Amino acid sequence: MIGKIAGRLDYRSTDHVLIDVRGVGYIVYISDRVMAGLPANGEAVALYTDLLVREDNLQLFGFTTLVEKEWHRLLMSVQGIGAKASMAILGTLGADGVSRAIALGDWNALAKAKGVGPKTAQRITIELKDKAPGVMAMGGSVAEALGDDVIEVDAPKVPRKAAVSRGNPASAEALSALGNLGYAPGEAASAVAEAAGATPDADTSTLIRAALKLLAPKG
Repeated sequence: MIGKIAGRLDYRSTDHVLIDVRGVGYIVYISDRVMAGLPANGEAVALYTDLLVREDNLQLFGFTTLVEKEWHRLLMSVQGIGAKASMAILGTLGADGVSRAIALGDWNALAKAKGVGPKTAQRITIELKDKAPGVMAMGGSVAEALGDDVIEVDAPKVPRKAAVSRGNPASAEALSALGNLGYAPGEAASAVAEAAGATPDADTSTLIRAALKLLAPKG
């Protein structure tokens, strides 16, 4: 299994790029969102990858974070969702947007992706709702593991800013804090997702306070 590609960006097409890793070129299919965040051709790049194996073809799909890759894997586990639909959803909403939509049961947000109808979007939220807390919690551990320096790879050393997006671990930290306070993973994830959607740049303490207000008994 090829889990990560790191090298030099050779060229880009509409839905895929070619990454040169010590003279070997790997074609990696990516979403519009990932494409927009890539460096210029010839510069260093690194992507987490998922290998799709078919009888007549092998395809690599690339992601900037492990959270995004995990959502791709989970989305494809839903009946009626293939790689193309999964990439469309992630390209439209991003990993954080998918986390919020599924945690909140917001199938309308998922249905904005090209090729994803209302019934399919509803099926996604139902089947993956219990998975949202675990994926959201990955954000903090991934960011901590990456750090601020250089990622060591087999190809040329790739500066973090040109490779993998660290992301904001505040949602994961807030989710963990609410879990420590005794809230169930599902309700904690929904509250954090709603709070993060209202204030995307909020720090951990702000998210915790906002989520606690949402979880407070009404009336």
